Amino acid sequence: MSYYFSVFSIFLALSWTHFAQPFVLPKLPYAYADYAPYIDAQTMEIHLTKHHQAYVNNLNKSIEGTAYESWGIEEILLSVTSSQNDFLRNNAGGHYNHSLFWEILAPKTRQGVICDELLKEINTAFGNMDSLRKELNKAAMSRFGSGWAWLMVTPKMNLAVVSTANQDNPIMPVVENPGIPILGIDVWEHAYYLNYQNRRADYLKAVWDLIDWKVVGEKYQLARANRALLDRLVSRQKRKKKS
Repeated sequence: MSYYFSVFSIFLALSWTHFAQPFVLPKLPYAYADYAPYIDAQTMEIHLTKHHQAYVNNLNKSIEGTAYESWGIEEILLSVTSSQNDFLRNNAGGHYNHSLFWEILAPKTRQGVICDELLKEINTAFGNMDSLRKELNKAAMSRFGSGWAWLMVTPKMNLAVVSTANQDNPIMPVVENPGIPILGIDVWEHAYYLNYQNRRADYLKAVWDLIDWKVVGEKYQLARANRALLDRLVSRQKRKKKS
């Protein structure tokens, strides 16, 4: 009895050692095919299970045995610098960015209504929803190579559209314009190449139809309520100006 218990205990310990990792791949809220015809099922599956999974695996490798093991993803993003290991920077950004991307996408029949607070702020900042779309498309189209276009809440509690290269995002100290992202559009080619090849503009038109503005509105409210993070972004801006 004790022999089998010991064997089981060793197996369980090894299992925990092998599988217990601080970051895991999120599940899509819908089936791969549900995003069609805007994004095809194969692209969604490869994007999640190959590209995003690689970011998660590499992020866990990069923090193993370091103080980062006990940190949340935002805390890690706040710490990365241009002189730091790009391996951590790219994979932490890749995991955060893609996790947000999956959350804001939904089939048209499952999308909710934008909240009044966000709609009012969009109208104040951009004039109307169509103008916001043009700003996001401009940011996405002008991004040379791979990167992201973002709608974010700034440290001054305003909305702004920005673009970042590679897997950077507005929380990182390496970006010029900081903020808390509430909507991100992936413009890496792996996000659209199977269906759209080099036609990024067609992809942007399609992905707009998948944005669930109810979720974006919820993220807007959470971002505005996250005073701790916004205050840290403000303090960082002040330090940059002084230096």
